[in-house]
Amino acid sequence: MAADLDVAALARALRHAVGGEVEFDAASRALVTMDASNYRRVPVGVVSPRDADDTAAALAVCREYGAPVVPRGGGTSIAGQATGTGVVLDFTRHMNGVLDVDPAARTARVQPGAVCDAVRDAAAPYRLTFGPDPSTHSRCTIGGMIGNNSCGSHSVAWGTTAHNVHALDVLTHGGERARLAPGGDGVPAALRDGAAALVTRHMALLRTGYPDLPRRISGYALDALLPENGTDWARAFTGSEGTLGVLTEATVRLVEPPAARALAVLGYPHESAAAEAAHTLLPHGPLTVEGMASDLVPGPAARSLPKGGAWLFVEMGGGTPAEARAHADALCAGAADGTTDHLVVTEPAGQRALWRIREDASGTATRMPDGSEAWPGWEDCAVPPARLGGYLRDFRALLAEHRLRGTPYGHFGDGCIHIRIDFDLLTGPGIARFREFSTDLAGLVTAHGGSLSGEHGDGQARAELLPRMYGPELVGVFADFKDLWDPAGGLNPGMLTRPHRLDENLRFSVLPREPVGTAFGYPHDGGDFSAAVRRCVGVAKCRETTAAGAAVMCPSFRATGEEQHSTRGRARLLHEMLAGEVVTDGWRSTEVRDALDLCLSCKGCRSDCPVGVDMATYKAEFLHHHYAGRVRPAAHYAMGLLPLWLRTAAPVAPLLNRLTGVGPLATLAKRLGGIAPERAVPELAPRTFTRWWR
Repeated sequence: MAADLDVAALARALRHAVGGEVEFDAASRALVTMDASNYRRVPVGVVSPRDADDTAAALAVCREYGAPVVPRGGGTSIAGQATGTGVVLDFTRHMNGVLDVDPAARTARVQPGAVCDAVRDAAAPYRLTFGPDPSTHSRCTIGGMIGNNSCGSHSVAWGTTAHNVHALDVLTHGGERARLAPGGDGVPAALRDGAAALVTRHMALLRTGYPDLPRRISGYALDALLPENGTDWARAFTGSEGTLGVLTEATVRLVEPPAARALAVLGYPHESAAAEAAHTLLPHGPLTVEGMASDLVPGPAARSLPKGGAWLFVEMGGGTPAEARAHADALCAGAADGTTDHLVVTEPAGQRALWRIREDASGTATRMPDGSEAWPGWEDCAVPPARLGGYLRDFRALLAEHRLRGTPYGHFGDGCIHIRIDFDLLTGPGIARFREFSTDLAGLVTAHGGSLSGEHGDGQARAELLPRMYGPELVGVFADFKDLWDPAGGLNPGMLTRPHRLDENLRFSVLPREPVGTAFGYPHDGGDFSAAVRRCVGVAKCRETTAAGAAVMCPSFRATGEEQHSTRGRARLLHEMLAGEVVTDGWRSTEVRDALDLCLSCKGCRSDCPVGVDMATYKAEFLHHHYAGRVRPAAHYAMGLLPLWLRTAAPVAPLLNRLTGVGPLATLAKRLGGIAPERAVPELAPRTFTRWWR
C-alpha cells in the first residue's frame, strides 16, 4: 500500500462511486483485522458492494488511489488470507444470494457471499446438494470456499470445491470482466494469450512438478490449463485466495446425494491405528472417512461413541435405509480385525449429534487438555492417504523434537490432517521455535509426497515455504501467472506470491504483555483478560443464523445479521481495545460499548462456543470499567436495581398501576427509567414472591 495514500479522499471517492456501504470508522475496521488465523492486518476501510457493477466501481477507485483490495467472505480462513491493509470487500451483506438452481443441468448460480448451507438448502428440494462441506458450512461463503479451494468431510466422494465449479464470473484488478470456464473463451485476450504462452514455456514442469494426491491445495493450479486437462480456467482460478481476480458470481455443480445414509463409527486403540486403516476403507465407496482421537472429545460426548482411543466416522449411502445400513454393516465387518468396537447409526438426529462432535473439534482443539492455548498454522497438511500412518508417526516425532503438543484429527480418508499446536506466539523464543518447526514440517510433508495445504489455502501461514514443496522454478511461474492477472499487485498482496514471512503480522504481538487489572478472576485463563479475549479464534459458530437443538448463540447476530453483534465481532473489538491501535479509548471505547449493547448476557456463547468464550462476563467487565466514576444510563439503574424497586413499590402497587395506566404518566416513567417508549409498563404485583411463598 502506498505510504502517501490519502485515506480521507479514498473514502470520499468510494462513497461517491459505490452504492453499498463504505465504512472507514474504527469499529468497522476493527471487525475485519483478523480471520480465524494467527494473523492480523489493519485495513483502511470496508466496502460492501451491492452487485458486480458496485464491485467494479470500488476496484476502479482503489486502483486510482493505489489502495490494495482484499475480498472477504465469512472470515473463517485459517491462513490469514482474509485480512489486509487496504480496502476489504465484504460480500456477505448484499451479494449473498442463490440466484438460480437448474436441476436438469445440476448447477446453481450463486453470489460470492452466499453461505454454503444456503446453497445446499436451495438445492435440497430437487434432491441435489453442493458437495464440499467444511466444518464451517453453516457460515462460510461460496466465495471464500472458491478462494481457498475448500473441501470438507465428503471430499472422498465429491471432491474439493475445484471439482465442483462450472464457471466463474470475475473482475480483474484492471477492471476487465472475465468468464472463466474450460477453454477460456470468456477470458480477455491478453490474459488468455499470456497464460497460453506461459503454459507452453513451462509445459514439462507443469506436468511433473505437482504431487499426486487428492488434497493438493497449495499454490496455483496452473496444471489445470494444460491441454490434457481441458484448459480449465475455473479450476485454475479456484484456490487463488483473492490474489488473481474478484469473484462476482459462480456457477457451481450440484450432486445427487444418496436417498439414505448410515453412519458407522469405528473405534481404534489409538490415532495411528485409525490413520493406517483409513485408506483401506475407500474401496467400500464411503461418503466420508473422518478421524479424531479421544483428546478432542468432551466426556459427555465420548459416552456416545464406541469403545476406543480414536475413531473413524464413515458415512455410507444407499437407495433405502436398509441398503445404507447393509453397506455400513459390511464395512464394519471388513474392518473388524483392527477395530476395538463400532457403532452404526441410521436415525438422522443421531447422526447429526455425532457429526457435531466432529465439527466442533476445530474449536475444541484450540485448548490443550490442561487448558493451555493451541493455535493453527499447520492446520491442514495432506499426504497421499496410504502414507498417512507413516506421516503421522514422523509428525509426532517432530512435535516431540520441538517440545510441542497437538492432537491431530481430520479427513483421514483423504490424507488430510488438522491440528492445533501449543505454539508460544507471545515471546521471541517461542516465535523462533514456531518458525523453525514450520520449516522442518514443510520438509517432512514434502518428503511424504504431500501438500503444505490440504484444505485452507496457503495464505501467510505457508506461502513463504512453497519453494520447499514446489521448488523455486515453479514458484517463479506462479509469480508470472499472478503478474498476468494483476501487474499492479493490488489484489491481496503478500499472499501466495511474494509472500509475507510466516512469523510477521502475528495478531498477538499488539496485546499487552502484562495482565490488565480486572474485577473478575478469569481462573481458566490464568487471571488474564487478554488470554480470555484470545479464546475467540474466529471459527464464527456465533454467525449461524438458525438454531440447532438446544443451541442459542448468538441471538443478537441472528436478529441483526451484523458482525459487531456476534460473539466473534465483540471479541474482535475487545482485542483491538487492548491493542490500542484502531480502538484507542481503552475501557472508555464507545465502539466496544455499542457492540456490547445488544448482548443479552444470555451465556449462550459460554456453552455453545467451541472454545467457551464468555461474552456475558466480558461485558460486565467492560461496563464496570467503562462507567467507573461516571453516571450510568438510566436503564442501568432502572433494571439493575429492579429487585429493590419492586420490593419498595409492593405496598403501593395498586396506586402505581393506576398511574401507569395514564398515557402521559407512563411515557414520563419510561423516559426516566430509560425504557423504550414502545414497551408497555407491566402491572406490579401487590405481594412479593417471597411473601406469597410464605
